[in-house]
Amino acid sequence: MAEIKGNSTQGLIGATLGFFIGFAAVSLFGPTVGFLKEGAGVTPALAGLLISIPNLSGSLLRIPFSAMVDTTGGRKPFLILLLISLSGILGLAVLISLAGEDIGRFYPWLLAFGILAGCGSATFSVGISQTSYWFPQSRQGTALGIYAGVGNLAPGLFALMLSAVTLPLVGLAGSYFIWMILLALGIIGYAYFGKNAWYFQLLKAGRSSEDARREARDSFGQELFPKARISESLSHSAGTWQTWALVAVYFCTFGGFMALTGWLPKYWMSFHGTSLALAGGLTAMYSLSASLLRVAGGPIADRIGGSAAALFSLVLTGLGAVLVVAATSLSLAVPGIILMAVGMGVCNAAVFKLVPQEIPDAIGGAAGWVGGLGAFGGFVIPNLMAWFVTRSGSNIGYARGFTVFIVLPVFSALMILLVMMRGSMSRKLRSA
Repeated sequence: MAEIKGNSTQGLIGATLGFFIGFAAVSLFGPTVGFLKEGAGVTPALAGLLISIPNLSGSLLRIPFSAMVDTTGGRKPFLILLLISLSGILGLAVLISLAGEDIGRFYPWLLAFGILAGCGSATFSVGISQTSYWFPQSRQGTALGIYAGVGNLAPGLFALMLSAVTLPLVGLAGSYFIWMILLALGIIGYAYFGKNAWYFQLLKAGRSSEDARREARDSFGQELFPKARISESLSHSAGTWQTWALVAVYFCTFGGFMALTGWLPKYWMSFHGTSLALAGGLTAMYSLSASLLRVAGGPIADRIGGSAAALFSLVLTGLGAVLVVAATSLSLAVPGIILMAVGMGVCNAAVFKLVPQEIPDAIGGAAGWVGGLGAFGGFVIPNLMAWFVTRSGSNIGYARGFTVFIVLPVFSALMILLVMMRGSMSRKLRSA
């Protein structure tokens, strides 16, 4: 028997660490936008683009890199993405350090380095696939809830650290240098802890695909296995309508989570007139709440089913958005944001309970489509919200922009109902 390293627990720890360190960069762009001067020509539309730009690369690269997991096991794409992200953080740190208050003049460079930094968040779908292969179907919700929930804590924790510690002490440029060091240490940690599932280790040891499957199943209990090629995994999952239903839901809830993590500092400061420190604290509250509830959402989805958990949480998200649109004070806006955090956190966990359930033989491809195109909402939604600000011509647009989160949950709920109906019909056919 080949020497196999690691187990499911170590596989989960390694993937979670890799995603955690890769995802934190999205929290840096809210304070960066607050640092820019309107006199530099940075309009609300340009601010929305800057907030969203890390999410562009972080979402689109999830598709090919997640599919790579079905052939490599995950370590290689993880390390590539983290190293690219490190180069972007380094570039931003140097640029902000040299430019100071004139940073607005270097707006195109901010966008370019933001694209590189955002590659770290593309590790999400890589880790989803890598983790899925370690665990049986019955434990997918719990394992993926822990993975994604703990990983999602990164933006909130770093936003809290920014507002309370690093910005007052070392400024924005110093905060980037600190994160660059932490990211480098995290890459070293992932390189040590990150392990591929048994099947991929057996392949690397020289087993044929058939022998590796048999040995991984019989000796280690592995239940889920990939398609043979990246193109096959992507095409098979793309030809399954459930993939696109889950893309729509994830666009709303995880894309929305990423969008609000970047957008909320601007909303709190521009519409409610808060300080940067309070805006950072309120944003951290939202991000940490959504992330912790994603951890709890995994067991909930295992217990009541992914579809039921997703449907209930989408209702909460929409209700929270109604409160925020109507809010003229923090006393109403904060509870609305908390409701949205609860809904998005639980729904994000429920979606990835449904991925291996609905597309079991192409998890890597499906996770790429769902994670990538779903996270694309993190790029699209801030620009939609910025349109409300531009159209209104006043700060009231910052509140009206949350109308997006009333419309999207309604459509997403319809997608979940379709998945539920399909599941009910399948069960009836099997029992007939």
